[in-house]
Amino acid sequence: MPQRTVGIFLSAWATSSAMGPIPTKSRRACVKLGTQTIRGNHDKAVTGLMATDDFNPVAKSAVDWTRAQLKQDNLAWLSALPRGPLATDGVVLVHGAFQDEDEYVFTPAQALDGLLDSTAAVTFFGHTHHQGGFSYQDSQLEVLQIRPRPNESFAALRIELPRRYLLNPGSIGQPRDGDPRAAFAIADLEHQVIEFWRVPYDISVVQQRMRAAHLPEPLVQRLVMGR
Repeated sequence: MPQRTVGIFLSAWATSSAMGPIPTKSRRACVKLGTQTIRGNHDKAVTGLMATDDFNPVAKSAVDWTRAQLKQDNLAWLSALPRGPLATDGVVLVHGAFQDEDEYVFTPAQALDGLLDSTAAVTFFGHTHHQGGFSYQDSQLEVLQIRPRPNESFAALRIELPRRYLLNPGSIGQPRDGDPRAAFAIADLEHQVIEFWRVPYDISVVQQRMRAAHLPEPLVQRLVMGR
């Protein structure tokens, strides 16, 4: 990816903090970049803000391991992360649904509140780890299929105001939409363009680190499948 000046870089960073083999480095990267970061469900679980009774055994094991790795300053940083909605740089950030940070947004019905209630024309959400989104204008809600094809690095979406957008940039740490490449988005609001990127990385190296940390094998395997 060539060097460039960008408006806003967006991705589901928290996945790497809560379910990957380098949680401390992930947190340091966020701090160094000066990111505007909101909490996710695994961040809450790691810090004890959310019970893990409803987590599956694999996810709970990853949460317990991550909690044991993080020093107090890291846990304090995660605990202090704000919940969405968070207005910043002309957009709004939410983790799940607009009214419920832990609700998954897969369907148009689930997306409608975010499209109608957000204070910004463009709102970004996460939680599903699926790149894509929704748009709304004149009582018409549209599902946006904007993932890059396997042979492409990015797909561009032109913002057409007053249409409203609820967009998922995807997950760097653990995509779940069938494409194992790291996912993120770049929002250039000055030119009304949002690019949805997929970048390959050496998955085998991450898998080696996960096995060395004795993280659950299903988490190791799913990186290859992007599921």
